[in-house]
Amino acid sequence: MRSVSVIGGGLAGTEAAWQLAQAGISVKLYEMRPINQSPAHHTEELAELVCSNSFGAMGSDRAPGLLHEELRRLDSIVIQTADQHKVPAGGALAVDRGIFSGELTKTLANHPLIELRREEIKSIPWEENSEEIIVLATGPLTSPALSEDLRKFAGMEYLSFFDAASPIIVGESINQEIVFLASRYDKGEAAYLNCPMNQEEYLQFRDELCNAQQAELKDFERETAKFFEGCLPIEELAKRGEDTMRYGPLKPVGLFDRRLGEYDKSKRPYAVVQLRQEDKAGQLWNMVGFQTNLKWGEQKRIFRTIPGLEKAEFVRMGVMHRNTFINSPELLLPSLHFKKQKNLLAAGQLIGTESYTAATAGGWLAGTNAARLVLGLEPLVMPPTTMMGALFEFISSASPKHFQPMPPNFGILPPLDVKIRNKRDRYGAYRDRSLAEIDKLQEKLMTPILIQ
Repeated sequence: MRSVSVIGGGLAGTEAAWQLAQAGISVKLYEMRPINQSPAHHTEELAELVCSNSFGAMGSDRAPGLLHEELRRLDSIVIQTADQHKVPAGGALAVDRGIFSGELTKTLANHPLIELRREEIKSIPWEENSEEIIVLATGPLTSPALSEDLRKFAGMEYLSFFDAASPIIVGESINQEIVFLASRYDKGEAAYLNCPMNQEEYLQFRDELCNAQQAELKDFERETAKFFEGCLPIEELAKRGEDTMRYGPLKPVGLFDRRLGEYDKSKRPYAVVQLRQEDKAGQLWNMVGFQTNLKWGEQKRIFRTIPGLEKAEFVRMGVMHRNTFINSPELLLPSLHFKKQKNLLAAGQLIGTESYTAATAGGWLAGTNAARLVLGLEPLVMPPTTMMGALFEFISSASPKHFQPMPPNFGILPPLDVKIRNKRDRYGAYRDRSLAEIDKLQEKLMTPILIQ
């Protein structure tokens, strides 16, 4: 039988190794801790939760909760263990971190088909024509040696070491009566939504940015951030001068709302915040040039003062932190195989998904597809109407030029057949459609593996 190695013992690697073992396949699970500690981890346990103990909202009519339920029905070991060791957290699925990671470590280490190896992998153990199957799940803090090897393997331009991303907004929450569709100087197709500001609105907005509360970068993140002068936080631009943003991302030159009649320079906005389409369907919009290190609550408060964004619904907030991830649209298929090497799969935050639950979902699919490779079965592609399927469809088909990590959200799901205006009812309909697909998939999945 072909050998399988999973590199990385985080949530994705833990889930991938478990799914392989459950399919009756021996797997080597490599974790570099405690031989080599990362800057953020504190223990040697598998699936250590670093930043928070929360997996997000539990309700299945919320995007994280729907992903929980999909994984629950697909027998995810991570979600099963989270359910067993959850702690009170309102409407969120939160766990006792120590018990959660300790239980998963014990479960995997004692499985007869899982060999847990405590060593650092410094290069991808793959050779031309090799039969070995590898799942890369090394996470956002991939070691420098493996990062360099991955950079050579994937291509210099396809690996990022710092996540400087702008907020993403649900399109239907944008006030279309205020924003206008246009491209600068009317060049090409009108591809940007533009939020116009007058002088008073701009100066008030700048003042809010200059006085907003920032999130703290960890020491190892500050070092990385020094190299990104060309990708400064919007609040830093605001502090550098009254007009700095107006000569940068908020530049109004060449932008005019045609609803006001013929071009008239006197009617040109004083400043403009541009929104760029993030997905094929135009359901998500990115705030151009708004990478930021502000606290999330501050982002929502201040960015909703922008004309047209008063009721903006954010699917992800702006971030600036240490995060190794590949340009998945260039490199991966929605099955999580590399396009140019089908024996190599990837999962977790390394592929540009955000949140503990999304990392777990990637581990489930990569582990399942690694097992299917061993068993001679066709790779599985999740239905795009499921949260898992929509997430992996997005990261494999988004614009490579502007690709940034994405969390689970309803904005990436295909529209419903019938338009439902009430948001709660609409999210409930998304849930019902998704779980019906998962139930059908579950029935199909079991048969071929059992036959083998």
